[in-house]
Amino acid sequence: MRLTIYRCVLFTLLLWGSAWAQDTTVTGRVALLDGKGNRGHDAIDAVVWLTPLEDAAVPKPAAFQPSQPRLVQKNKSFSPHVLVVPVGAVVEFPNRDPFFHNVFSLFEGKRFDLGLYEAGTTRQVHFDKPGISYIFCNIHAEMSAVVIALQTPYYGISDRRGEIVIPHVPPGRYTLRVWYETAMPDVLNSLTREIMVSPNSSTLGVFRIPASGPPEAHKNKYGQDYAPPAPDSPAYEHP
Repeated sequence: MRLTIYRCVLFTLLLWGSAWAQDTTVTGRVALLDGKGNRGHDAIDAVVWLTPLEDAAVPKPAAFQPSQPRLVQKNKSFSPHVLVVPVGAVVEFPNRDPFFHNVFSLFEGKRFDLGLYEAGTTRQVHFDKPGISYIFCNIHAEMSAVVIALQTPYYGISDRRGEIVIPHVPPGRYTLRVWYETAMPDVLNSLTREIMVSPNSSTLGVFRIPASGPPEAHKNKYGQDYAPPAPDSPAYEHP
C-alpha cells in the first residue's frame, strides 16, 4: 500500500514538474513616441496582459495575489501609481500623510468615494469586476493612480526602459491587450491581437505607442474645478 501511494505521489509530482517546465517567460518592450515619431526616454507603467482563449488548451490560471494589494497615500501621491490586481481583490488605501485625504473614482471601472479620512487610517475597496479605474483625491488635485482589475494572471508592467516580462505562461493561444495612461483608446485597440505562446515563440516584439503628453486636468468628485491649494491641516472641514 505504501509503495502504491508513493508511486501515485511521484507520478503527480512528475506531471506538475512537466507542466511547469512547459511554462514560458514572455517578453516584450514598449517604445513611447513623441509627436514627431521619436522615442521617449521613460516608458514606465505600460501594462500588457494575456487572456487565454476559451478554446485554448491552457490550464485554468491560479490566483495571482501574493500579498495584500494597497495604494499608499504619502507625500500627496499614491504608491504605486499603477496597480494590477485580480478581479475580486480588496485593495487597501492607507493614509500615511499627516492630513486628510478623500480618495474617489467616479469615471471608469470601479466607482467609489471613500470620503474624508484622517492620518493613520485605512479604507478598502472591493474591485469586483474587470476594468480600469482612475483614482484621485478630492482634496489634492495632483494625486492620481490607476487600478487595473484583470481576470488573468499573465501580465507585465514595463520598467523605465520599457522592458516587460510575463513569467510562467503556459503554451497556448491568447488575446493580447496593452494599456498606457496617456495613449489614445484607438491606439490601444489597434495593438490588441491574438497570439500563440510556445517555447519557440515567446517574444512579443516592440509596442510603439504615441504618447499624448501628461493626462488632462480632471475635475473633483462634484464635477468642478479644484480650489486653489490651501495649507494642509488635520482639522480640514468637510466640504
